[in-house]
Amino acid sequence: MTPMTNLWTHSNTETAATQPLTADAVADLVIIGAGFTGCAAALEAARAGRKAVVLEAQTIAHGGSGRNVGLVNAGLWLKPDEVVAQMGEAAGSRLTEELGKGPAAVFSLIREYDMDCEATPAGTLHLAHSQAGLADLQDRFRQGNRLGAPVQMLDRDETIRRTGSQAFHGALLDPRAGTVQPRAYCTGLARAAISLGASIHETSPVTRIRHVDGTWQVSSNGHTVTAPALLVATNAYHQLASGAYAPQYVTVNYCQFATAPMTDAQRDQVLPGGEGCWDTALVMSSVRTDRAGRLIVGGMGQSDGPGGAIHAGWARRKLAKLYPELADLPFEHAWSGRIAMTSDHVPKAVEFGPSAYAVFGFSGRGICPGTVIGTAAAKALTGAGADAMPMPVVRGYSERFTGPRSAYYEFGATLTHALNPGILG
Repeated sequence: MTPMTNLWTHSNTETAATQPLTADAVADLVIIGAGFTGCAAALEAARAGRKAVVLEAQTIAHGGSGRNVGLVNAGLWLKPDEVVAQMGEAAGSRLTEELGKGPAAVFSLIREYDMDCEATPAGTLHLAHSQAGLADLQDRFRQGNRLGAPVQMLDRDETIRRTGSQAFHGALLDPRAGTVQPRAYCTGLARAAISLGASIHETSPVTRIRHVDGTWQVSSNGHTVTAPALLVATNAYHQLASGAYAPQYVTVNYCQFATAPMTDAQRDQVLPGGEGCWDTALVMSSVRTDRAGRLIVGGMGQSDGPGGAIHAGWARRKLAKLYPELADLPFEHAWSGRIAMTSDHVPKAVEFGPSAYAVFGFSGRGICPGTVIGTAAAKALTGAGADAMPMPVVRGYSERFTGPRSAYYEFGATLTHALNPGILG
């Protein structure tokens, strides 16, 4: 295994024509960050005939958008009733409804702009790692069905058939959902936005933000983009700049390990339907396949940090426990990404100045919320107003002890992976 090579970078076939910012520019909307949220916002603005300029410090999908599992999930990590408890009946129900439509919105954009991103709308499986996990899924099933979500509860035998593994007690199937190659999807959004007139500038870190005479002036590479509206869409990869609003969240690391391609016989047995999966364990893990037949095992933790060897050892044990027949299949790729998590696990939209939003805190659900909320933010900031957003826009948001809490989560994941034989974490 070549250390720390990102599979999604390796297998991405989508391209977008970009260049660093080399001159001053005027736009209707300036966006900081070229991930799912920023690129979806740029695409929506361009579709509406507005000029969008995106400034990205690194490359398109450099952050979590190019490092995540690629699950196109409906809704949030929380159960619907918990969303309502956190936000109130009206706001919680609206956000749940809008994000429930998220997979359809994602797959519709993929079809419309012919994105080569391994789109597989085959559903997702939330896997019960224990009897307690099964009870949790049954509660999610009841809540989802009550709200009209077409989720289905699968028994152990059906779960074994769909996963090819004996490790789980049952599963919750969401047929609305699926998987994508996440970096390719994000790049496809960028390509589509550029084709309609948006400008996306890679290697263009923002150094200063000012609000002057009713407009935002955003400086990068010695030049300035001026626009009446501003969207900060950096999520867990925010970089400080003079005068910039700094989103507050707790960072959680998530790492993934991808095998060499399986044989045709193995592919017929392991997730033959192509569903993406994650489990009910407190220290969550995931499993999915890609177009080439690689099996991708993911779990909390930073694979390029001090606990990297522990996380890699856990992934090897996890693979052997889930699929003994694949125990000797080598890992060819390994990478990590950062998740921005809020205390209530609900994404935030903060209005930090006139016609200026910061959107962050997807808590590991970046693809659909990023697409839906980024699209809505573009509408809101170019004339529709805050009512276009799927959740309330607030004037401020803070988190306490973010550094210690981030370290606590990494320590917990490392300890769990060090002590655990592979199934429960």
